[in-house]
Amino acid sequence: MKITVLGSGGWGTALAVLLHGNGHEVTLWTFFPEEAERLARERTNEKLLPGVMIPEGVPVTSSLSSVQDAELVVLAVPSFAVSSTAESILPFIRPGTVVVNVGKGLDAKNGYCRFSESIARVLGGQHPVVALTGPTHAEEVGRGIPTAILAASTDHAAAELTQDVFMSGGRFRVYTSDDIVGAELGGAFKNIIALGAGISDGLGLGDNSKAAFMTRGLTEIARLGVALGAKQETFAGLSGVGDLIVTCTSMHSRNRRAGILIGQGKDVQTAMKEVGAVVEGYYATEAGYHLAKQAGVPMPITEAMYHVLYEGGDAREAIGLLMGRAKKRESEELWLT
Repeated sequence: MKITVLGSGGWGTALAVLLHGNGHEVTLWTFFPEEAERLARERTNEKLLPGVMIPEGVPVTSSLSSVQDAELVVLAVPSFAVSSTAESILPFIRPGTVVVNVGKGLDAKNGYCRFSESIARVLGGQHPVVALTGPTHAEEVGRGIPTAILAASTDHAAAELTQDVFMSGGRFRVYTSDDIVGAELGGAFKNIIALGAGISDGLGLGDNSKAAFMTRGLTEIARLGVALGAKQETFAGLSGVGDLIVTCTSMHSRNRRAGILIGQGKDVQTAMKEVGAVVEGYYATEAGYHLAKQAGVPMPITEAMYHVLYEGGDAREAIGLLMGRAKKRESEELWLT
């Protein structure tokens, strides 16, 4: 199958390597002509994916004409570029071509809508959209370390096609789901919790603190997700708890690394700049905070994160306020229905 991967960052490069290894005809696209020339020459992205070689059989280009012959298009660009990149391929993409989006976030410019909604709107609803999401750090996928991921779409055939194309025995297992709402929201909102888990580590708190933060964070993510139309069980799967675990515990996680720096006393903007790549949890916190307000859903951890990230609040004081909240039962109707 002819596939174009849009985005030459760590994740896009890792997927190009994976798909080429699966026997597909893959083209890797980057927005920057000079980067295309460098990657084509050096065959590696040492800054974002050190040690992983781009096979000689994978051409690297900055021309969107590569989309014209593609039977499947993968969007692997930063969250701020998802909508604009989808718009840029509109003149080239063939009718009915499946678009697989691997970005995790929400479209802040369009009312915090999900990326699949943005892509479908830009492309006129003529292309099935699949969200590919789960516990998959590019650094490990590029090296063929085994993991599992979720292909979610309202178009069952598109989800199964994605499963067939990406499935790689022994290293990349793909499950399907029709709950693209839950898959996308889980992938976006877990970054809020990962950033907070990093802050916990940076403050020098213990494993107990982080485990409690992750567990209660997952509960409130699911609470908002269900209110927005997701299935509760999705948050107990790969795009929910699976992605949450890996993002909260790994140093591959940009969100966790930024959180550690904030917990150590650096201001938010300095921490994100030092990480050197997009920290999606910062933007997800804004989206989650406003969506929760609109839906009337209580999200105390997200509110605390918003206070720290956007209002200059003190992280240790925020933890004290969370710990001092009124007593509650753990069980919620959300997990019992």
